Amino acid sequence: MTSWFVVFLTAPLLLAAPRAAQAAFTVCNQTADVANVAIGEQVGGDMRTEGWWAIAANRCADVIKSKLSNRYIYVHAIDVQGRPILDGAVTLCVDTKKFQITGKDACWQRNHLRGVFKEVDTQSSDNWTLFLTDRP
Repeated sequence: MTSWFVVFLTAPLLLAAPRAAQAAFTVCNQTADVANVAIGEQVGGDMRTEGWWAIAANRCADVIKSKLSNRYIYVHAIDVQGRPILDGAVTLCVDTKKFQITGKDACWQRNHLRGVFKEVDTQSSDNWTLFLTDRP
């Protein structure tokens, strides 16, 4: 009878205990406009790009919701007029609608567009937050 009493008293405490932070790659939009975001990362030896996340001004989105497995994440961010928010140097495939594309070459031949991505060094962290800001 005592063991049931202890379980009854401690169960609510376990449910109320804080949980460990979930690992993720988060993009926070600190611009004055909506940011449309696509990401790229190595998956199984191939580059994979995925998009779009529409992130409102002064909001954040977890674009990768699991522990980061790559040191480098590639980010393409544009405003609602299609103007780049980030400066980048890596060209990867994107599309006009929601997409997930494997491979970085021959975008046009595979009916995709080319986007310029910024390489983000996460320093091999489990999670990382990137802040988008207005251009000066």
